[in-house]
Amino acid sequence: MAVKIRLQRHGKKNFAFFDIVVADTRAPRNGRFIEQIGSYNPNTNPATIVLKGDRALAWLNVGAEPTLVCRRILSYEGVLLRKHLNGGIAKGALTQEQADAKWNAWKAERDAKIEAKKSGLAKAAIDAKKAAKAEETKVKEARAEAIAKKAQELAAKQAEAVAEEAAEEAAEAVTEEAPAEA
Repeated sequence: MAVKIRLQRHGKKNFAFFDIVVADTRAPRNGRFIEQIGSYNPNTNPATIVLKGDRALAWLNVGAEPTLVCRRILSYEGVLLRKHLNGGIAKGALTQEQADAKWNAWKAERDAKIEAKKSGLAKAAIDAKKAAKAEETKVKEARAEAIAKKAQELAAKQAEAVAEEAAEEAAEAVTEEAPAEA
């Protein structure tokens, strides 16, 4: 019986998440499986991967073939590196201590990359909020300036209207006084 490590789709349209399962190659995609060894959620940033590494390694050692996406996930989680290091131990090229040291160094480097990405995303979100607030402040100031300008123009027009009315009243008073004197 040929066995594959593959993804089993769940979730709704355009928002899928996957279980990582070990299944017979003849079984349908979402059908029977032998063992569930993890889950994969590509909807988060970075993608959330929960994997039982020891079980995945055990299935790889007995001949299970991962699909392309599962191979990438296993590589990302270090299961394929662990299998490679175990092969080196079996051949006598490495000792268990050397293999563990290489594994721990790789794991620390990977965790640092993931942490840097998370902090970079958080910093980018904060910067985007600051930029949006600055843009909003500029728009607010421009609106306040426009309102103040309109208010000044309105005050100037009212002052002109009052001055014109005063001039007209003065002219009427002069015309009324002039015929009375004559």
